[in-house]
Amino acid sequence: MRVKICGITNYRDAIQAIEAGADALGFVFYSKSPRYITPTNAKKIIDKLPPFIGRVGLFVNEGVDTIDTISNYCNLTVSQIHFEVDENALKAIGGRALPVVRAKEPKDILQYSDRYRLVDVYCEGYGGSGKRLNLEWFDGIDCSKIILAGGLTPDNLHELKKYNFYGVDVSSGVERIKGRKDYEKVTKFIKNAKSL
Repeated sequence: MRVKICGITNYRDAIQAIEAGADALGFVFYSKSPRYITPTNAKKIIDKLPPFIGRVGLFVNEGVDTIDTISNYCNLTVSQIHFEVDENALKAIGGRALPVVRAKEPKDILQYSDRYRLVDVYCEGYGGSGKRLNLEWFDGIDCSKIILAGGLTPDNLHELKKYNFYGVDVSSGVERIKGRKDYEKVTKFIKNAKSL
């Protein structure tokens, strides 16, 4: 199972997550988030990362040109789109676009079912709420292209075993305080996810 550690705000958290086995790091380009990072500061971290690590930018209500500009500037591998977009908009985004489903009810998780997507619980803010989806919604669903987010911690990952998710995405579940990761939690989370 692939693991993304999201809400990276500093190099130390980034390198510790990589050393613990993270496949990807997430950078939040949404100014209202407590995990917000400027493109300039994200680039400083990304430029020092080793190869083969996914670099994901989280965008909320931004235009295609802004997303492309930041993605190119920061050398992102994926643009995570946390707002309603259609297929044409996803195709127009230069980098690989990952749509996010903010699920309110079971049928929502079937959105974008022909492509890889991140599924999170709906909340007024965007990400990092610590709220969880009802896992029963995924019973009988092909989860092989779903990255699950929302309310995940090192101690509840075992509940995902039967679903065969492509990956998991965590932010608040491995933090000491908002925007700062807890190395022990990160290490335990990745170890537990990789053992599923």
